[in-house]
Amino acid sequence: MDLKEPYVAAPDRYDVGDKMFRRCGRSGVLLPKISLGFWKNFGYAAPYERSRAIARYAFDHGIVHFDLANNYGPPYGTGEETFGRLMDDDFRPYRDELFISTKAGYDMWPGPYGNWGSRKYLISSLDQSLRRMRLDYVDLFYSHRFDPNTPLEETLQALVDVVKRGKALYVGISRWPLQALQFAEKYLRDRDVPLLIYQDRVNLLDHAPIEEGKLDFCRDNGIGFVSFSPLAQGLLTDRYLNGIAEDSRMALNFSLKRSALTPELLEELQDLNRQAAERGETLAESALAWVLEQPGVTSVIVGVSRVEQLAVDLKAIAKTS
Repeated sequence: MDLKEPYVAAPDRYDVGDKMFRRCGRSGVLLPKISLGFWKNFGYAAPYERSRAIARYAFDHGIVHFDLANNYGPPYGTGEETFGRLMDDDFRPYRDELFISTKAGYDMWPGPYGNWGSRKYLISSLDQSLRRMRLDYVDLFYSHRFDPNTPLEETLQALVDVVKRGKALYVGISRWPLQALQFAEKYLRDRDVPLLIYQDRVNLLDHAPIEEGKLDFCRDNGIGFVSFSPLAQGLLTDRYLNGIAEDSRMALNFSLKRSALTPELLEELQDLNRQAAERGETLAESALAWVLEQPGVTSVIVGVSRVEQLAVDLKAIAKTS
């Protein structure tokens, strides 16, 4: 992959066709089963050319959904800034093929208006995100987390208004409790801005949204469901089967604590790996396919630090219906 030559997307990027894409709830949106997350590997701490190679590889293989948030980096905002640079360098001719999401909800700047779910914060944050990403609009804007102190009506009306003003085409929410999700679905539907996506964590080690009924609610009400951390930040790969690798997130204390890898968890991971091997799969392939086979799941968001990791993740698509 020559990153110095002008980027021309692979002409066969959509040849996988129906195998790659799923309808998002009852909407007109199709999303790739695997989406690319910008959480940890696209900020200033990551070499730009590596980020560029990953994004190019993703798009060349049909991954048209790039998932961002205002605080992705590190430092905050730099994931979006990297994306803005990628738009100018490579992807602007393909803007209408891309489905770009961003979010607001976590701390972003000092003071009372830089966090949570107020109208002031959400709309200000989206304006900042659009400048960093060098976009006129995003395809999807999320409330990134439930705010117990702001009226739900205020948060949700802000989402309605960013669509009405053309700053976002669709809206979503992430990690809201079931009762709040139910309220949001009705509030938004009544205002002709239906909830497109609910995002939460589902993986082989964490079934909470399934057990709490969130996945069933989304499926029954035509809402797409996108799972983040389907590989449990790398635990469901071969990275930790023999302990803590020196260059891993856990070794670097990078969003995954050493204390997480208990003897009991290590034994569970090794058992899951044995089961995957018996099916002729890697642990990562098996883990991604398991999430994608849950009824109602539209897409999983993967975070990678190397092109080779993304190539492995894409193999899971062949395992799914």
